[in-house]
Amino acid sequence: MSFIYKSIATLSITGVALAAGVWNAPIPPEDLSVKAETRSVGRSRGVKLPGNGQQDARFNAGQLEYYLDHDGIVWIRPGLQITVVSVENVAPGQRPVVELLFTDDLGQPLDRLGRVTPGAINPSFVLSWYNPETRLYTSYITRRQTAPPGTPNAGDFSDQAAADSGGTWTDLETGRARYTFGRAIPANADMTKTHTLGIYAGRNLVELLEKTYYDNVLHDFVPAGGTVDTTWDKIANQACNNCHEQLAFHGGSRRDVKLCVLCHSPQTTDPDSGNSVDMAEMIHKIHRGANLPSVQDGTPYQIIGFGGAVHDYSGIIHPQDIRNCETCHEVGNPSQKEVWFTEPSRRACGSCHDNIDWVTGEGHAAGPQLSDAACANCHVPDSGVEFDASVKGAHTVPYKSKQLAGLNVAIVSVTNLMPGQKPTVVFRITNDDGTPVNGSTLNAFAPMVAGPTRSYRRVIREAAPARAMFDAGTGNTTFTFNAAIPEDATGSWGVSGDFYRNVTIQRGDGEAPIAVREAAFNPISYVAITGTVQPRRLVATTANCNVCHDRLALHGEQRLNVEECVMCHNPVADDSSRRPADANPPESISMQRMIHRIHSGHNLTQDYTVYGFGGTPHNYNHVGYPQDRRNCDACHVNNSHLLPIPQSDPVITLRDYFSPQGPATSACLGCHDTIDAAAHAFLNTTTFGTQPAEACAVCHGAGKTWSVEKSHAR
Repeated sequence: MSFIYKSIATLSITGVALAAGVWNAPIPPEDLSVKAETRSVGRSRGVKLPGNGQQDARFNAGQLEYYLDHDGIVWIRPGLQITVVSVENVAPGQRPVVELLFTDDLGQPLDRLGRVTPGAINPSFVLSWYNPETRLYTSYITRRQTAPPGTPNAGDFSDQAAADSGGTWTDLETGRARYTFGRAIPANADMTKTHTLGIYAGRNLVELLEKTYYDNVLHDFVPAGGTVDTTWDKIANQACNNCHEQLAFHGGSRRDVKLCVLCHSPQTTDPDSGNSVDMAEMIHKIHRGANLPSVQDGTPYQIIGFGGAVHDYSGIIHPQDIRNCETCHEVGNPSQKEVWFTEPSRRACGSCHDNIDWVTGEGHAAGPQLSDAACANCHVPDSGVEFDASVKGAHTVPYKSKQLAGLNVAIVSVTNLMPGQKPTVVFRITNDDGTPVNGSTLNAFAPMVAGPTRSYRRVIREAAPARAMFDAGTGNTTFTFNAAIPEDATGSWGVSGDFYRNVTIQRGDGEAPIAVREAAFNPISYVAITGTVQPRRLVATTANCNVCHDRLALHGEQRLNVEECVMCHNPVADDSSRRPADANPPESISMQRMIHRIHSGHNLTQDYTVYGFGGTPHNYNHVGYPQDRRNCDACHVNNSHLLPIPQSDPVITLRDYFSPQGPATSACLGCHDTIDAAAHAFLNTTTFGTQPAEACAVCHGAGKTWSVEKSHAR
């Protein structure tokens, strides 16, 4: 034990030295195993550590490092940063030599082999040259991939772009090393072109911290000398990470889009399926997934990965309108954001429109196209006309059409919202230019009240445009409910409604006009029946939903505000009014259960099917959430995912292992839907009268041993 204490003392001194920017003597290798046994967060999630990391502002409660004490931070040396010192010997027939620095997040050196500092680092190198005319990379390094027996194209092969192999390392000092490529540059290589060296590496700390640190480096240069005038900068990482949080492919190490395109060019084909893995083609096809014409005709879209793993994207449903091209293309890189509509090509356009045969012209109004030379003749960037052959026009999203006047609704006043009374609500309905709209002329005018806000369980909705009274003098529309507020109503109630009009918009290509449901964002107002006004607690925002969905528009594209969603999707709500008798018992549609189950999708162990209008079943077990589900902050606001949460009505969950469930239980079992998790929750829940009493926060509450934030830390 004295040896362990000595080791910790040494680490503390090292921490002081590091803070001063001095590299201390290495810890003897034999100490590493001791530290591995005493500092593993994997073994410490259930142990109260001496510190909680709050003294280090670099980390938050969603990161594993937050739960290390000071000695653990000094020991782990969080992070991985790779710096290119030099790239030499890039010439025909020569093997390039790259010199690198490896540092932690504080800029202190890391041992590549993981002997002096924990976590071995395993860099890989891709070297490609860029053709500005085709806007494509070609990798100097390739590998031959042969389709194995039993696959559709067994025996076929392709030479795929790849990372270098067979190179040698020379370690110069701790944190500094030189790599000599195993492959030589081809004799006919053009050294006047822009070259990009891509480096991807991981620092493996799984045994110590349950995680691996990654870094990607992209280094542009011209081997013959001179400035880099042409580069690939068409898609920003943030465009992908808005939905994915962190791109992490091929084991998690490939995290930069530019790194991806060094290999994912027309140079590379998957011989097993015969599909190209060119970025422009593959990414469009993946995101269109189930709606690809080829998939709808019965041909699955698959890529065969390492070890013969089949990646089938035929079930992918993009969470927004696929015509929202700017969602990916116009985030960051302002100099390149117009590429998607100024550079039409068969490979890019034909990836989504994959029912076109460019040789025969089948599926293409202009007939055969053997090159991209004539694409821009018809498909001009932007004609200013919607739904025509121009690239922007063809990708007009109906709800963003310039032909729509815009519909806005605000609640001006609410009166008589009290027990036994019939509430009257005054609405201000306008177009985007501010002109008033007569509510009685709308196709849908459906005000609603629900309460109490502490835990919605009563909802009154009346769809009656004919009863809306428009006052031309004020420009307001008044509505009085036929139903009265229940006599025993208490607390605060919410007022909202659904409002839309049907609009016909014209197509610029002469095809039939399009019918669009132009809906207003659902207004919300809160009124106190007893006490002071208590708005519904805000758990998630529509803005957070729309990061991925662009425009969350459900139930006929008329429910746009999550604050309204929870009025109906409350603890006692289910699909019994739509579910056939032979499919009973009904499924809960309470928001905390439903939304977690939907987004857990293919990770669920139970079936999650909700019956909708017309008795249509909606099964969500195929849904693939595009990021780590432990990132609760992607949806939640105000730390609303942390325990304890405010007490509310029990959730009726007749299709789960037990019912009713308390609010925390129903939320947690929304993702953790196994029978073991249900048993754990059941054993820690009792019922006092009709109200479940949950013990969840005793262990999982903020600051507790198994707190939600610690259990979800990454």
